[in-house]
Amino acid sequence: MNNYEAVLIFKADMQDADRTALLERFKTIISENGEVTDVDDWGKRRLAYEINDLKEGYYYIVNFKSQPDHISEFERRLRLSDFIIRYMVIRKED
Repeated sequence: MNNYEAVLIFKADMQDADRTALLERFKTIISENGEVTDVDDWGKRRLAYEINDLKEGYYYIVNFKSQPDHISEFERRLRLSDFIIRYMVIRKED
């Protein structure tokens, strides 16, 4: 298993309960073939540039372990979500 870090930017106008439920869903997807080691809630922040007329986003940093072939499925599901503005998944050095 490799170590990964995902930066997820949610729409800022989401309700707290909806945002938490969506984050839990993504954590469950990771847990299918790996394990979540840490979730860091950065809160609402101003975006460096507007994305689809949005000026703010809600940031989460998720550290996890997973098999390399599972990452493409995780990214596909992130892309399909209407509530994720941007995401980035990187492999961390061991």
